[in-house]
Amino acid sequence: MDLRIFTEPQQGATYDTLLTVAKATEDLGFDAFFRSDHYLRMGSSDGLPGPTDAWVTLAGLARETKRIRLGTLMTAGTFRLPGVLAIQVAQVDQMSGGRVELGLGAGWFEEEHKAYGIPFPKEKFARLEEQLAIVTGLWSTEVGSTFDFDGTYYQLADSPALPKPAQAKVPVLIGGHGATRTPRLAAQFADEFNIPFASIEDSERQFGRVRAAAEQAGRAGDDLVYSNAHVVCVGRDDDEVKRRAEAIGRDVEELKANGLAGSPAEVVDKLGRYAAIGSQRVYLQVLDLDDLDHLELISSQVQSQL
Repeated sequence: MDLRIFTEPQQGATYDTLLTVAKATEDLGFDAFFRSDHYLRMGSSDGLPGPTDAWVTLAGLARETKRIRLGTLMTAGTFRLPGVLAIQVAQVDQMSGGRVELGLGAGWFEEEHKAYGIPFPKEKFARLEEQLAIVTGLWSTEVGSTFDFDGTYYQLADSPALPKPAQAKVPVLIGGHGATRTPRLAAQFADEFNIPFASIEDSERQFGRVRAAAEQAGRAGDDLVYSNAHVVCVGRDDDEVKRRAEAIGRDVEELKANGLAGSPAEVVDKLGRYAAIGSQRVYLQVLDLDDLDHLELISSQVQSQL
């Protein structure tokens, strides 16, 4: 099972902090560094010193790391026009030497749109479907040919469909809990399906829906990677677990029930139960970005046992 580090910088982080975490991610043997795509803090955090842009951040990290994969969970489709997004991601992929992955979602946090003057359309899911068709269509168009798209929300005419990513195919991640439209969209466009903050039972049910949708679309169910995302809080003993939980404003028992928390052995056991229902990759949501010892503990005593 791959373990990836997943950060939430809108809660308060500078680029330098993210760079430090990304370098630790690489040095400690994790598979990838991912970040959210939000412009406004959530909950009681003050969000200082303010938001960082996801793709600006990843462009910087692309030049300052060498091995780890880099991506978003999830880029908000409401933030960027699809043609512009295709250019941005392709450029960052080139800058990284082909290490980028694109998680793309519909967008949902209305307050951040109001705070920064970003339109918040009513029909977000239908727009997302067109965005996915455009981004993947631009990338897959042969050099020398042009790309056209005549949709309800977006129209492209005679696009040179440039630049191209360094990778022959940038992995596309789609995720969510929706029972019908989400699996269909994943079956059509995704290389990976991610379900965030879901129980083992709900994950197994949703993975099954995506597999069925893939088969109905003419793909093998195993064509996709299946993954989870969970908050992580690991300690060498109960006191350390409690200290880390308090640092992120969470209750230990709640974290154990809804995330990956406790001793290394407890977390390894729970990860094993996710692996048993088909999860191949887990994004560890790290909320205290100053606690690099936490990453070292996970690397040495959790990752090493998988």
